[in-house]
Amino acid sequence: MTTLMDAKRYRKAKLAELYHLRWQATEVNLRHLKTTLAMEMIAAKTPAMVTKSIWVHLLTYNLLRTLMWEATADSEVDALRLSLQGTRQQFNHFRPEFLHLAPSQQQRGYQALLSAVQELIVPFRPNRSEPRVVKRRPKPFPRMQEPRSVLKAKLVA
Repeated sequence: MTTLMDAKRYRKAKLAELYHLRWQATEVNLRHLKTTLAMEMIAAKTPAMVTKSIWVHLLTYNLLRTLMWEATADSEVDALRLSLQGTRQQFNHFRPEFLHLAPSQQQRGYQALLSAVQELIVPFRPNRSEPRVVKRRPKPFPRMQEPRSVLKAKLVA
């Protein structure tokens, strides 16, 4: 369904390409984002903390995507071809180094991070699809549904 009805202005092929990009953004990338940033299970208990957790994940995502865009700013590689997971790993690898860099060396350290990120090119895989399966493995123990003190008392008895 679309509101772009002018057939001369909006060609069928271009609409199909836009639909494919939308599918990639909403389905594939959102699922990948949740997995990469460990958003599948949010441990917060209150609505306010769930909201904060989601905002932190979105800020993290935007930070990583900004790194990816800056890494490809002066290259011919498209930023969407870089690995989000690899960028996260490189950022985590460089993070302790940044704490020890003098202010005069920070720009050089940042450029080294961008160079490392720029090397993380994902192969072009058109029309790739992944099976929808549950990845989380069940644990061999039951869930804790009683206070710890009660469970400890049962163990002693």
